Amino acid sequence: MDPASPSFAIRPPLERLNTVRLLSLDAHGRVLDWMSWQDATCLYVRGAVAWTLGDPCLQVHGGTSRLTGEQSLIELHPIVAARGHARAHALDPTPALTNAALFARDGYLCLYCGHDFNRPQLTRDHVVPVSKGGRDIWENVVAACFHCNSRKGNRTPQQASMPLLAVPYRPSWVEHLILSNRNILADQMAFLRSQLPKNARLQA
Repeated sequence: MDPASPSFAIRPPLERLNTVRLLSLDAHGRVLDWMSWQDATCLYVRGAVAWTLGDPCLQVHGGTSRLTGEQSLIELHPIVAARGHARAHALDPTPALTNAALFARDGYLCLYCGHDFNRPQLTRDHVVPVSKGGRDIWENVVAACFHCNSRKGNRTPQQASMPLLAVPYRPSWVEHLILSNRNILADQMAFLRSQLPKNARLQA
């Protein structure tokens, strides 16, 4: 039976499975992206896995062989390197600027008042307002609560006498991967931290 067929089952339960992402690398160990268990299974089935790191974290169960009576099994590892290497333009891309990634970068703090907020209570504030030539880029946006965003209005922090608590910055691709996944496994986190640039904010 084709192990990549839809009849393949997964252990543990599907609810938990959908929260797990495997870390995808190229054969040289360069970080690419998060990968679903379905994509990882396809790599294993095609023999396209160059090497792996960490103890198996997921098991995919397939059909039963008519010849042996045994059920096929693929064990997926938390870090999977695929054969081949990434194209140069695919390495260290600019992370997409989304509110979710922005709020994670700023630690769910309002960078004006310094208070913690839940995601629905935060907004994207342009340090230099768009109406004054400010751009919608990582280096010009911060998380701000509704009150501070309204108080600042169409002014710069200097004009509003509201100094920023931190300088906005564009996270590296590795920082972005850490910020974008709330269910990082221990092996994955250790590997990602080892790949962070020396001046990365997430080193602390």
